[in-house]
Amino acid sequence: MPTGARDIKGYLQMLRRRRKQHPPAFAPDKSPVDVPAHFWDDLQKKDLNTLCNQTLFSLISPRQMVFHFLNEDVLVDFNERCLKRDKGQGWASTQDPLLELVTVVYLNNVKMLYPLGKEIVGVKDLKEAHFFQGPHALQINPLLKRYGLDMKGFKAAAKYLEGHPVDMADSAYRLLPFPRVPVYYLFWQGDAEFDPGISVLFDCSIEEIFSADAIWGLVSRVSTALLQGPR
Repeated sequence: MPTGARDIKGYLQMLRRRRKQHPPAFAPDKSPVDVPAHFWDDLQKKDLNTLCNQTLFSLISPRQMVFHFLNEDVLVDFNERCLKRDKGQGWASTQDPLLELVTVVYLNNVKMLYPLGKEIVGVKDLKEAHFFQGPHALQINPLLKRYGLDMKGFKAAAKYLEGHPVDMADSAYRLLPFPRVPVYYLFWQGDAEFDPGISVLFDCSIEEIFSADAIWGLVSRVSTALLQGPR
């Protein structure tokens, strides 16, 4: 095989490997995300049947639950203290620390079946609105850089993640990282006078479950999925 052809083949193989990997996760202070052991300790004390009723997760064994994250099923294994994905040969442990962290936080904090649809809010409407400033601002600039001039690409990515279109902005989608935790992405197309814009909104119940830093993490993980787009 010619050297150039080998180089191209090797490059394509590298891209495929990268697409299968989940990116490293970082907290707002840029430190790597780690799930504290006591979070799993607390979760072990929960009744899984009650959790399933409160979250619409599905119990598939006495110590395993499955939930739909955007467009894929993810398993929470309480015995092995990890998340798993079905890679075609059964469930296998997956390294997705930010998703693991927000999932464990969610399951530890949920207390009831919260009503949805009463009010949609932005970060400025939250009780901890002061948190989302400076380095803690929601990470939407990468989305603007990727989709600012590509609304079709944004729509394709949102649809790929099973987003439901809503009548807001120039284009908007409701995404479900958890069955009862909607996140709304609103896109305004740029023109000669105005730069493109993206906003993230939530159901008002989100503050009953997540603190500000956990909301930041949840949005970061969903935004990463949007940036990856259809594969």
